[in-house]
Amino acid sequence: MADRSIHILGLRSSRKPLFLFFGFVALFFAFSWFYFFGFAVGRAPIVGRSVLPSSKILSVVESRDAAPVTEIAGLEDPQCDPERALLKVFMYDLPAEFHFGLLGWSSKGGEVWPDVKEKIPDYPGGLNLQHSIEYWLTLDLLSSRFSDRSGPCTAVRVDDSRQADVIFVPFFSSLSYNRHSKVTPPMKVSTNKMLQDKLVRFLISQEEWKRSGGRDHVVMAHHPNSMLDARMKLWPCVFILSDFGRYPPTIANVEKDVIAPYKHVVSTFVNDSSGFDDRPTLLYFQGAIYRKDGGFIRQELYYLLREEKDVHFSFGSIQANGIKDSTRGMRASKFCLNIAGDTPSSNRLFDAIASHCVPVIISDDIELPYEDILDYSKFCIFVRTSDALKKNFLLKLVREISKEEWTQMWKRLKEVEGYFEYSFPSQKDDAVQMIWQAVARKVPEIKLKLHRYKRFSRSDADR
Repeated sequence: MADRSIHILGLRSSRKPLFLFFGFVALFFAFSWFYFFGFAVGRAPIVGRSVLPSSKILSVVESRDAAPVTEIAGLEDPQCDPERALLKVFMYDLPAEFHFGLLGWSSKGGEVWPDVKEKIPDYPGGLNLQHSIEYWLTLDLLSSRFSDRSGPCTAVRVDDSRQADVIFVPFFSSLSYNRHSKVTPPMKVSTNKMLQDKLVRFLISQEEWKRSGGRDHVVMAHHPNSMLDARMKLWPCVFILSDFGRYPPTIANVEKDVIAPYKHVVSTFVNDSSGFDDRPTLLYFQGAIYRKDGGFIRQELYYLLREEKDVHFSFGSIQANGIKDSTRGMRASKFCLNIAGDTPSSNRLFDAIASHCVPVIISDDIELPYEDILDYSKFCIFVRTSDALKKNFLLKLVREISKEEWTQMWKRLKEVEGYFEYSFPSQKDDAVQMIWQAVARKVPEIKLKLHRYKRFSRSDADR
C-alpha cells in the first residue's frame, strides 16, 4: 500500500494523528476563550456609573420590556449607595426661605430641611402644580439615603461636593414667581427678585462655583418667567426648563439644558378601555384662545374649526369646573390639540397624554422632555404652523388616520404615560427618575466643559 503519510511541522504523521492534532488545537482555543469570557463576566463589577450614562438608558424608554435603569445599575437595594447610583448630587443647604419656607414651613430647632419622613409640606394646587418639579426633585434627594427607601435610586445625595457629578440648587423659583413676583409696599422690590439677588450672591461666593464657574450647577426654572432677574448671571448652569421660549440661545439650549414635563392637572385615565369608537369627538381644544407672541395661531384655528360638528374648540380655564370639564372632554376625544401659546409649550400636552388622547402638536419651536431617547412620533401628530392654517388641512390630516393607526398610538400613550407622572416616593421610570436620567446624560458634556475651563487655571492664578 502506498505511503499515505504527510509531513507536518517536520513530523511524519498519518491522517488519523493529523485529525487528532487539529482537534486538540481547536479544543485548546475553545477552552481558552471560554475561560477568558467566564473570568471577565464572573469578575466584572456591577457598573453603577458610566463615563457615558446614556449607554445604560438608551433602550429603556423605547420598550416597557427592556430592563429598567435601576436593574441595569444594580440599584434595587433598600438604601441608595452613592457608588452605585447613576448620578451623585451635592445639594446646597440653602435657608428655608428659598425652598420649603415658601410653602409656610419653618424650622423649629435650627434644621435646614423638614423631616419628610414625618410630614411633607403641602404644595399649592391649581396651576401652581404644573411647574412643581422643584418640589419633587428636592424631596427625592432628601429621601435618597433613607435606610428604608423603597423606590428607585437614580440620583443620590452626597456630602462631599468633590465627589458629585452635579451641584443641585434647591430654589423653588417657579413657586417664588407665582407667589411673590408683585411688589408689596413699602418694599421697593418684590420678594421674588430679592431672593434671586441673594441666590446669585450666595452661589458666586461658594467654593463649588469657583471650581467650576457654575458649569456643573443645576438650576430649576420651569415657569417661563421664573429666574428672570438671575438667569443672565447664571448662564453657565444646567437649567431645568419647560421650554426655551423666553431664553436667548446663548443662555439656554438643548445641548446644555434639560426639558422637564409639566405636571398634568387632569387626573390620569386609569383602566382606560375607551378605544377609537368610544371617543365621539374627533378633535378637542379647551383653553385660552387669545394669546400673544406665537399664540396668535389659537385664534386663527378657532375661526377655522369652530363650526365643525365633530370638533370641540372653546374657551376654558381651571375656574369652576374647568379641570373636570377638560378631563371628560379629552377622554371622549380621539385627538387633542396642543397649540403654542405665549411660549412654545403648555401643560395641555401632558393632560392629553394622561387622558390617552392622541396629541396634535402645532408649535414649531417646541422642545420635548427626553426626546433624545423617546420617539414622540409614535404617539403624537406634529403639524407645522403654516400647514395648520391652510383651510381644511388639519381636519383632512386627522381624518385620514385609520382606526388601526390611531389604536397603535393610543396603546403607546398608555405605555409611556408613567414617564410623565410625578410622585413621592418616586416610582421606577416616573418623571422624577426620568429627569435625573436626563441630567445624567449631560454629565459627559459638563465634564468636557469643566476640563476646558481648567486649562489655564494655573496661569490665571499667577496674574
